[in-house]
Amino acid sequence: MIDGLKSHSRVAYRELYDRYAPTLLSVITKIVEDETEAQDVLQDAFVKIWKNIHRHDSDKGRLYTWLLHVTRNTAYDYLRAHKKAPQIELPLEGYLPEMGMVWTNTGSIGFSDAVNTNLDPKYWQVIDLLYFQGYTQQEAAEQLNLPLGTVKSWTRIALIKLRQTFHNDQVAFLC
Repeated sequence: MIDGLKSHSRVAYRELYDRYAPTLLSVITKIVEDETEAQDVLQDAFVKIWKNIHRHDSDKGRLYTWLLHVTRNTAYDYLRAHKKAPQIELPLEGYLPEMGMVWTNTGSIGFSDAVNTNLDPKYWQVIDLLYFQGYTQQEAAEQLNLPLGTVKSWTRIALIKLRQTFHNDQVAFLC
C-alpha cells in the first residue's frame, strides 16, 4: 500500500482512508472536541498525508505511527490557528492504546510549574513543542522559524537547566 500511496494512487488513498479515518477521527475529536471541526481537521490531515507521503520512511517507523503524528499535529495546528487551547481532560496517568504509549500528566506532578518558572520562555517554548506536543526538532524549528541547530542548542540548554533545577530541589528536599 505504501508504494501505491507514494505513487499517488487514488485506490491506495481510498483504502488508507477507509482503514484509518475512524481511528484518526477519534484522536482528533479528543483534541478538538467538536465533531464538525474534527471532520474538517481530518480532511486537512489527509491532504497533508497526500502531499507529504514521500516523507514517510518505513525504516524509521510504521505508517500508522506516522499517520498519527501528522494527524495530531494537524489538530494542534488547527487549535493554534483558531486560538483555542486543547480541552483534553486526562487522568493523572494512563495508557493510550491507540498511541501505544504510557504517559503521565506532568502538570499534576509539578513539572510544568518548574519548567515555567525556571526556564527562559524561548527554552520553554522549545521544550513544550518537543516534549508536550510531540514535534520533531525539525518541525519545531520550522514552527518557530529558527535554524535546526538553534533548536538543538536550546533543547540541550533547557534540559541541563531542568536537570539542575530538579537536582537542587532534591537536595533541598533531603536537607
